Amino acid sequence: MFTFNPLIMKTLLIIRHAKAENVFTLHDFERPLNDRGKKDAPEMADRLRGKKIKIDAFVSSPATRANQTAKYFAKAYNKDSAEIILITALYHAAPEVFFEVVNDLDDTFEHVAIFAHNPGITEFVNELDAGIRIDNMPTCGIFAVQSTSSRWVDFKKSKKEFLFFDYPKNN
Repeated sequence: MFTFNPLIMKTLLIIRHAKAENVFTLHDFERPLNDRGKKDAPEMADRLRGKKIKIDAFVSSPATRANQTAKYFAKAYNKDSAEIILITALYHAAPEVFFEVVNDLDDTFEHVAIFAHNPGITEFVNELDAGIRIDNMPTCGIFAVQSTSSRWVDFKKSKKEFLFFDYPKNN
């Protein structure tokens, strides 16, 4: 079990989109969640909410599967899906793009969830220098860290504390 440290200022939740359909007639960007994804996303959102973690902002790739996943999480947190911040650069982003997105976050947000794609999302969490590495971020996986920075622009260079790594098949 993890504990929040009051001296730590920013919490980042990195969430890979839930399982998507393999529809070859659609562009990759337009692929929707499949039945498993539609089951896993609300379950993982509820599991996260059960950890008593607040989310101030939901930031997502606008790709259908990522946006749908973010909407399930927003709903679990009683937020309007219109509040989800869509950032095109998160679609198949490299780790440096994730850091740029984090740098640009509003400092009034203390707890932010970012929804995106592999392989960049796995590479990003492994560059966080939070004392843990993962081989693969599974669909609808959640990787959580806290930072000592009070400003998002300082996040990359700040000391980070690993909170947890959870995913649908983690019982």
